[in-house]
Parts: sequence; C-alpha cells; structure tokens
Amino acid sequence: MASAKTCVNKFKSFVILFFTPILLLPLIILVPDKFARCAYVIMLMAVYWCTDVIPVAITSLLPVLLFPLLKILDSKQVCVQYMKDTNMLFLGSLIVAAAVERWNLHKRIALRMLLFVGTKPSRLMLGFMFVTAFLSMWISNTATTAMMVPIVEAMLQQMVAANVAVDASQGTLELLDKNKASELPGNQVVFEDLSEQKHEDEETKNMFKAMNLCVCYAASIGGTATLTGTGPNVVLLGQMQELFPDSKDVMNYATWFGFAFPNMMLMLVLAWLWLLCLYMRPKHITDATVAIFVAILLFIVPSQKPKFNFSSQTEEERKAPFYPPALLDWKVAQEKVPWGIVLLLGGGFAMAKGCETSGLSEWMARQMEPLSSVKPAVITLILSALVAMTTECTSNVATTTLFLPIFASMARSIGIHPLYVMIPCTLSASLAFMLPVATPPNAIVFAYGHLKVGDMMKTGFIMNFLGILTVFLSVNTWGRAVFNLDSFPDWANSTRINT
Repeated sequence: MASAKTCVNKFKSFVILFFTPILLLPLIILVPDKFARCAYVIMLMAVYWCTDVIPVAITSLLPVLLFPLLKILDSKQVCVQYMKDTNMLFLGSLIVAAAVERWNLHKRIALRMLLFVGTKPSRLMLGFMFVTAFLSMWISNTATTAMMVPIVEAMLQQMVAANVAVDASQGTLELLDKNKASELPGNQVVFEDLSEQKHEDEETKNMFKAMNLCVCYAASIGGTATLTGTGPNVVLLGQMQELFPDSKDVMNYATWFGFAFPNMMLMLVLAWLWLLCLYMRPKHITDATVAIFVAILLFIVPSQKPKFNFSSQTEEERKAPFYPPALLDWKVAQEKVPWGIVLLLGGGFAMAKGCETSGLSEWMARQMEPLSSVKPAVITLILSALVAMTTECTSNVATTTLFLPIFASMARSIGIHPLYVMIPCTLSASLAFMLPVATPPNAIVFAYGHLKVGDMMKTGFIMNFLGILTVFLSVNTWGRAVFNLDSFPDWANSTRINT
C-alpha cells in the first residue's frame, strides 16, 4: 500500500502535466467555436495553477503559445498584455518594497510603534497589526509578512527569556525568604503548583499563535486599501481599463482609497478583536508613471549625504567616489523583486483579453441571466462567498483573473453596475485565512512552526465569515455613494475589442 502511494505521488505531476491537455481536447473537437478554444486554454491554466505542476509564472505564459496556435488572438495582441500600464504600476511598488527592506525602514516603523503602544501583549498585537497593514498598503503583502515575522519572533523570544529570568529570580527569593532550601530532599526545587506552570506555558503558546496570525491577517487586509496593495486590486484595475475603457474617472487611486480604507480599518479592528478574544483572554500621468518615477529615483538618490568640504577630508575620503551609492542597485532589485508576479498579472490580462475577444465572457454571462431576478445585494454575497472559498485553494490573483471578466459580462447582461459585483469579489479574494496554501503570508507564518493547520482553520473560518460580511457591509453602504452603484453607468455599455 505504501509503495503504491509513493508511486502515485511520484508520477502525479507527470500525469497532470501531460494528460490534462489530452483529456480536455474533446471540448474543442465537439464545440468548434472560438469561445470553446478559449475555454480550453483557461481550464488548462486553472488546473496547472491549482496543482502547481509547473511554476505559476510559467503557466501564465501559456496564452503566448496557445492563443495564436488556436487562432484566438494573434501574437502581437497577446504579448502586449504582459507589459500593460497596470503591470508597470505593480512593478514600481515591488521595487519600492525592495528598497524598504534593504534599508530596514520597516524595522524603524515597527520599533516606533512599539514605543508608542507599550509592551502589553494585546496592545503589542494591535501595534503590529497596524504597522503591518500600513506597510502592506504600499508594498506586497508577501514581502511585508516576510519582513515583519522575524521582528515578531525576535521580540517574542526576548519576552519569553525575560519572563523566565524573572520567574527564576522570584522562585529563588521565595525559597530563601521561607528558609526552605535546606528542607528539600536532594536540594531539588519543587513546584508548588504545576497547574499554574502549565497555564503559563499555554499562554505563551497562545501568544505566539496570536502574534503570528495577526501579522499574516493584517498583511492580507492592509493590501486591500490601495490599488497596488495586493494582486487582485491590480487585476481589477487592469480589467476595468480593458473591459470598460470609459470608466477611468471612476476607478482612480483616490476614489479607491476613499472606499477601501474604511473597509480595511473595520476589518483590521474585527480581526484584532477576534484574535484577542481567542488567544488573549483577559489577563494622463497615470499611477504607473508615478510608480516608475519613484522606482527610478531609488537608483539615483544617494544613500548618504555627499561631502562637499574637500579641505577637511581624510585621505580615504578623497579616494572614495564623490557621489555615494544609490539607495538601490540593480543586483538587489533582481534578488528581491518577485518577477514571477509580473508574468502572472500579464497572463491574467491576456486571459481576460482572450475571453473578451472569443466571446467566452458573453457566453458565460448569458448562462447567468436567470440571476436577474435576484436582488443585486444577494448576488454580491453569493459571489463573494464563492470567490473566498475558491481562493483558499489557489492564488488570489489567479482567482480574480478567472472570475472578474465573467462577472463583468454577467453584470452588463443583467443590467447592474459592474463594480457592484467586481469590487466585493476582488476584496474577498484577498481575505483567505483558513489554509497555509491560501496566501503567501499564511504560508510564511505557518513555516515558523507555532501553528497547526487546525489552528489556522479554527480562526480562519471566523475571519473569512467576518471578511465577507465586512465587504458586504462596505459595498452596500458607503460603496454605493462612492461609486454610485445604484445606477447602470453609460461606460458599462462600451467595450474595446481589437480585431
């Protein structure tokens, strides 16, 4: 039995990689339409993304190969999707994140927050959550988690060591005061209350769990506040520009921040309260232009102040270059920037373009026309739950890439505002808290060994529930006023289809 299981695991990737395209072939043979060929490519990419048989970035390149071969799009139309305005916006934010990590700016912000909130565990947790959420608003939530968790770990280890030292000194003083040291057989120290020791050990474990979870939760929540904060937001921006080119005034950075920041703050407070209750029981210049401008400045601005007083310089200072090294160099950028995410976004935009051009989005939207009899608020709740469940098992960027074009066409066909559906689904894709594989922040904190899968599922289920309700509340209250969701916009009737 064991050998059979080993054999299956050994050849599983091989079978999925080579037999999935063959098993899906009847789709394009029996239905010779262009939308069926596009569905074939999307289903193949979805399987590869979910099973990770090849790197997700390489899977994202499949449209470059398959769309021209299957006569869905020509090569020029596909390749241009991989360097869209939105991709450059995200690339700029990734380069800024590399500079932040290189100069330990995140540590300075964290230490300043700790000085402000104090050392009480519940306040420490709140402080770390706000710092992590703030950083995640501007840089990748993965990078933010990777930067913050070591700080949390070092702080917790120091707190535990300090508590052990204090307890040991108190125990020694108590024995000396009571003059009982000589009465103990074999000079052995006896714990008078073992249950109290076990209680303290349990509290320590809970503190480690809560602090690790608060970082990964805050990183995922904080990214929802800005358009560059998380991958799904970037996908939403790019697909709005692609599917609804006249909606540029609606989907701008300031408007999104005004809508999503209150949502992020509410979700952050709910996450803190939930973790506190569970573990801390009482006791025309586009955004891309700006992003790339800032990224370029990082390779120009010196890391130190140039010294102009040549007369008082030492011999070593005279030999050193006049202009100090820049804040960032290309070698560091190559190592720190996750280039695969840029390809993943490009693959998503290529997929969306294929869905639009082939008519697949329209076909799937027609299948959802019976939803026109359902209230829009109920539709958003159902679809948000669907996206939240799906993203537990696959990349949140891949999830939004697959679903957003379909939801956009569905909204247009049944006559509701496209953002009424697209925004809650985008936000829900970032709120995946239950499994280590759901998001990179979850995987990072799980790797430190303080959490079990059961711990993440127990807390994550409630967090997913709170997340969906928070998104539902925000979209159906201030979201209606910010984006005027109660009326069907004129720009939703226009599409851009290149032939």
